[in-house]
Amino acid sequence: MLTFYFSKGSSALAAHILLIETGTAFTATEISIPNGDHRNTAFLRRNPKGRIPVLDTPDGLLTENPAILEYIAATHPEAGLLPKGPYPQARARALCAYLCATAHVAFAHLHRGARWASKEASLDDMRARVPDNLADCAAHLETDLPFSPGLWGPPLPSAIPISSSSPAGWKAQASTLPPTPNLPNTAPQCAHVRPCNRP
Repeated sequence: MLTFYFSKGSSALAAHILLIETGTAFTATEISIPNGDHRNTAFLRRNPKGRIPVLDTPDGLLTENPAILEYIAATHPEAGLLPKGPYPQARARALCAYLCATAHVAFAHLHRGARWASKEASLDDMRARVPDNLADCAAHLETDLPFSPGLWGPPLPSAIPISSSSPAGWKAQASTLPPTPNLPNTAPQCAHVRPCNRP
C-alpha cells in the first residue's frame, strides 16, 4: 500500500491524478501548506525539504513530481503512461522538466517569492514579472511541446497532469496569454480528480 502526502491546490494534483487513473491502492494524507503542516517536525522527518508531494512506497520515500510520476508510470506499464522508445520518452521527460523547473517556478514567484528574495522591492518586482513569464511559458508549451496523442502516445501521458490545472491559474494572472487551444484540452481528462485536491 502506498501513502501519498499532498496539499490541496498544489502541484501534488499531478501525481494524485495518476494514482487514481491507474487504479493504484493508496491512502492520501493531507499536509496543508497554508496551515504550515509541511514545516511540522513529523513531516520534516519524512521529507526534510518540507515540500509536497511525497509518496511512501514499499521501497522507501519518493519526493519531487517527476520522480513520483515516473514511478507510477513504471509500476503500471499496462497503462501506457510513457511513450515507447528513447526519443519519445526523452520528449515526455523534457515536458515534465519544463513544467516543474520553469513554468511552476514562474507561477510560484507570485505567492512564494520569499524562497528567492527577502526585500519587498524584490518581491514586488518578481510578482510584476509573473504575467509576462506565464505568457512566455504558455506560448512555449503550445508551440514547442504540443499536447497531441500522436506525439505522446496515450491520451494521458505521465507529464500531462502537471499541466491540467495550469491554464486556469495562468489566465487568472496573465494579462494577455497567447492563444493556447491545446493546453485547455488536457483539463477535461483530469476533471474527475479535482474534488479530492481542490482547496
